Amino acid sequence: MKYAYFPGCSAESTAQDQHISTMEVAKALGIELIELKGWTCCGSTPAHHTDKMISLALPAANLLMAKKTGLDMVVFCAACYNRMKVANHEIKSNPTIRKEVAEALGEDYDGSVQVLHFTEVLIKKLGIKKLQESFTHTLDGLKVANYYGCLLVRPADVTNFDDPENPTLLDSLVTIMGGESIEWPHKVECCGGGFALTRTDIVLELSHSIIEMAELSGAQCMSVACPMCQINLDMRQGDINKSKGTKHQLPIVYITQLLGLCLGIPASKLGMEKCVISPKPIIDLVKKAV
Repeated sequence: MKYAYFPGCSAESTAQDQHISTMEVAKALGIELIELKGWTCCGSTPAHHTDKMISLALPAANLLMAKKTGLDMVVFCAACYNRMKVANHEIKSNPTIRKEVAEALGEDYDGSVQVLHFTEVLIKKLGIKKLQESFTHTLDGLKVANYYGCLLVRPADVTNFDDPENPTLLDSLVTIMGGESIEWPHKVECCGGGFALTRTDIVLELSHSIIEMAELSGAQCMSVACPMCQINLDMRQGDINKSKGTKHQLPIVYITQLLGLCLGIPASKLGMEKCVISPKPIIDLVKKAV
């Protein structure tokens, strides 16, 4: 299995652990991710708040690169996934926008590259059976709150990732790893996303609500598939505890890190030391459950 891989800007900065764990899991499963040469920022949240054409041309430039490889594009960052999907949708459905994007790029792009989130590759392309056969370890009943956030599932008619109100794709991954995917009502609530620097008060309020609900629902950790969500929910717990008088200590890990542990990949190769809230209880549990 071979795909063009778009790592996104955060993979080289705040989400190195996401990138490292994705590459390690792909390697262990025989999935070849070929990083696009010369890839550029997708624009993320700032671009589509600033200029619609820029917000479409930036991801389209990368999609055009992928088209020239003849491969489908794989991303892990939920924001990048969303922007690539939106660009494809707009270009395919609006001839005027397609023309304007072509003028910006100096070359036509038709919106034809299939964009897949890495978890979609695992479930829909590799398959549950093959994945299960590859596990050497188990989560041994670990109670996991799977957090999807906003950008994977919305708008539903554009991303087509999963049910926008009650997605279950990450839950199914946790289940086949031997974990318990808890039922909880905040799996698609917003963590504050792009307000991380400009309105930290909003981020603290929203992230507190999500973490608190996960804990009340019995979660021992939370799995995520978005670098921005991981930062807000992991790094902000200390500030939330100070402002709310709470004692949150909930590990926030990428779904690829849980997969990596179950594939027998050492935690040191999955970037787990980068977590602010220590994931050691998870690592120890998986080690014991051989």
